[in-house]
Amino acid sequence: MVNRIMRQSLKNIKILLPLVSLFFLIISPVYAQRAPIDVNLIIDGSSSLTSVKNEITTWVNTRLDQILSDGDRVTVWSAGSQSKVIYSGKMDAAADRDAVKKSIRDLLPAGSNPDFSGALRDASSRQSAGYSYTLLISASPAALSSLLSGRQAGYLRFSRVEEFSNWRALVVGLNLESRVKKSAAAFFSR
Repeated sequence: MVNRIMRQSLKNIKILLPLVSLFFLIISPVYAQRAPIDVNLIIDGSSSLTSVKNEITTWVNTRLDQILSDGDRVTVWSAGSQSKVIYSGKMDAAADRDAVKKSIRDLLPAGSNPDFSGALRDASSRQSAGYSYTLLISASPAALSSLLSGRQAGYLRFSRVEEFSNWRALVVGLNLESRVKKSAAAFFSR
């Protein structure tokens, strides 16, 4: 009797499993869509980038392939002695993604002190009402320490650092403090 029940259960599972899998394969892409975001990519444009540029370029391109969706707005800064925008555009097709990657490949390192503060200030001011993802790539340890000790240190308050052999990737939470305070106030006022 127990064997018969187990065989019937296994038979039911063999029938239901493909149906459930099919359901999730069809439905999951619908729910995987997200609203467009602002993607800010700030890359160390100082001479420190020269020795690790290929490694960084490969890593950043892979990361962009993972996070970019149609409709996202991407701005890329070269943080050289003065930060400057080297690409800005909306991701609507593969050609747009290729243009972002080309701007990174074509970045020419020069100077000794990257202007991360200027790029972060500019990225913060460009943020739309939606969400943003800011990735700062530093090949110069000295530049980060000057940023952390300067007036712009607040930009890095909500950030996560990923260490590599000769460079760092920081995911920076721009303008999060006001959102956190607003959400906390709304939560506690209930």
